[in-house]
Amino acid sequence: MKLYSTLKCALPALAIALLAAIFTAGCATAPDRGQAAPPSAVQGGSVLRSLALDRSLEERLLALDPEHITESDVKNTLAHVPAPRIMLIHGGVYGTHLVMATFARFLIDLGYPETKLRDPIDGEYSYSPYGASEQSAGAIAWYYEHEGVRPMLIGHSQGGIQAIKILYELVGSYRDKIAVWNPFTGTAENRASIIDPLTGADRPVVGGVSVAYVSVVGAGGAALLLPNQWSMVERLHTIPNSVEDFTGFSINVDFVAWDFGSTEKDPYQHNGTAVVRNVRLPGTYNHVFVPLTERVNNDAAMRDWLNAFVPGGANPAPPGETEGRAFNALWTADVWFSVKKHWCLEAQRLVRARRALVAQH
Repeated sequence: MKLYSTLKCALPALAIALLAAIFTAGCATAPDRGQAAPPSAVQGGSVLRSLALDRSLEERLLALDPEHITESDVKNTLAHVPAPRIMLIHGGVYGTHLVMATFARFLIDLGYPETKLRDPIDGEYSYSPYGASEQSAGAIAWYYEHEGVRPMLIGHSQGGIQAIKILYELVGSYRDKIAVWNPFTGTAENRASIIDPLTGADRPVVGGVSVAYVSVVGAGGAALLLPNQWSMVERLHTIPNSVEDFTGFSINVDFVAWDFGSTEKDPYQHNGTAVVRNVRLPGTYNHVFVPLTERVNNDAAMRDWLNAFVPGGANPAPPGETEGRAFNALWTADVWFSVKKHWCLEAQRLVRARRALVAQH
């Protein structure tokens, strides 16, 4: 793909990009639809007792600095501990699922487990923004109960609106109760609460479950006029307490998201405890193709740059920028930083809970 950091010759470049994404998706390995479904319910403490990590691995994990995770840390430590589910939610226009799939394969190249990215039913890398938000909220609860680490949400365009809508489902803005949703069978379970895998406490889906990290890019605009997103018009930029860490990406002069280069510093705000960060991306970024990400499996220079990137830090320019290999690199690097950070934090939280349980007996 010949993608340039400016949109000089934009239409040919974007056309090539979309064709490349479609070609890559078509040549990819067929989705794995054979993931074995875990039991529908778990007993208190069973997730912790089933955690089989040797002491040296636990010590390496607990010694990691979540803000500075190296490629070696991923390969030698994080790759061997539980990873949170990542629910990628693509945009509402047909074809954006193929664009989001390139980002999923990028994460896999950098060491994220593929099974924690794919939908266990159809094997796809991303979810539709037209899905039932209460089912996604119920699935988040199910994943946490069974895996002991809180999921993450990454949304693009209308998928970003949907991600924030799911957060509002978890705080009860739409209904008092939400059934736990089994993502392996695609069915609701006859319960509206889970057993917390770390404490054994009963936790309702509504008001008792949260996600570790959410990021959205290009959310807003005409998509808010769709009936399934009307309720988000007044809610979109206010982030509830059902997420620990939220990053809202905005593109300078994004006509699709109706962002015309506003001087407003922080469009996203919290209404309680969520840590909310706002990031402005260059106006050269294209709304549709922000998640379009080149493979970095054999690009050592780019991998090194991505793994060293720290949001807000004195980061050097990405390698290969003039050749177009660094297309959308600021977005991908920022999201990868947060994914690594919360992968580490969630696994550390799980190990500490396991050690506490062992100490009680």
